[in-house]
Amino acid sequence: MEKNDYFTEKISPKKKFDPSENLAFDNADLQSRKSERSEYVEIIGIRFKDVGKVYYFSPAGISFRQGEKAVVETTRGVECGEIVLSNRDIPRASLNSPLKDIIRKATESDIKQLEQNRVKEEEIMRTFTEKIQQHKLEMKPIDVDYTFDGSKILFYFTSESRVDFRDLVKDLAAVYRTRIELRQIGVRDEAKMLGGLGICGRPFCCSSFLGEFQPVSIKMAKEQSLSLNPTKISGTCGRLMCCLKYEQNCYEDFLRTTPKCGACVETTEGRGYVTDVNLLTGTLTIKLDKKPDVPFIVNKEEVKVIKDAQVKVSRSELKGLKNLED
Repeated sequence: MEKNDYFTEKISPKKKFDPSENLAFDNADLQSRKSERSEYVEIIGIRFKDVGKVYYFSPAGISFRQGEKAVVETTRGVECGEIVLSNRDIPRASLNSPLKDIIRKATESDIKQLEQNRVKEEEIMRTFTEKIQQHKLEMKPIDVDYTFDGSKILFYFTSESRVDFRDLVKDLAAVYRTRIELRQIGVRDEAKMLGGLGICGRPFCCSSFLGEFQPVSIKMAKEQSLSLNPTKISGTCGRLMCCLKYEQNCYEDFLRTTPKCGACVETTEGRGYVTDVNLLTGTLTIKLDKKPDVPFIVNKEEVKVIKDAQVKVSRSELKGLKNLED
């Protein structure tokens, strides 16, 4: 065997190339990619109010940019909303229900119709207020929502008690010749619709960026070492401030690593009980068994917890603040 033949034999593959095997591999790869694509679905996010809940639809093959408008079918009828979430793919498993396709991208005539509806809502609101006064009902008109296709008018109001508004509905239906629906809302929703300034001097969170309300409890204020004074922990709506929720996760992390008030701890000066806690700095004020009259301030890292305590809201505190919760 010549030298060139020897090297050719050594480096040549043991098995010749089989085109059918390569084709099978390509088909398997193609099926795998199709399977991956089927696990995802394309969505867009649409909002119908300036600061409202975001609803998800299938774009039906149309590309949208944030700020554009689309006409869709909803449970309330045909609506025109603003795109707040442009086209993107999400796992199909994350969907709770099938997506509805949009009807079309909003045209100039659709946008003009939407503006006319907003003007008409102001006129309907004035009529709504007048009719309430005529029927002498104990209810406060808040807002009116005139659907895009004019198939329904929703009237929002607040009241401290149940109201028999059947005659009012008949009166409004006779005026507008369409489907009428009255909805009684809470004080939080009222603040969201009307807007205003909070005690911080900024516009209400609910009317500026909060899409949905988050549950807020008195225990959150207690865990954040806030004064349980209703005027200091409640918003303009008369309920607990939404911003108590913002830092709650951080405070829960601090509480997991910091002894609470009433905890029994061991220090370099002896055993004692925690009387005050600063969660942000991690400093503890301790009443020592040997020197009960002299407060001992120490960092949480320098003590050993013998028996921890719990953050509790007393019955007397809860009784006076219970109406602040929803």
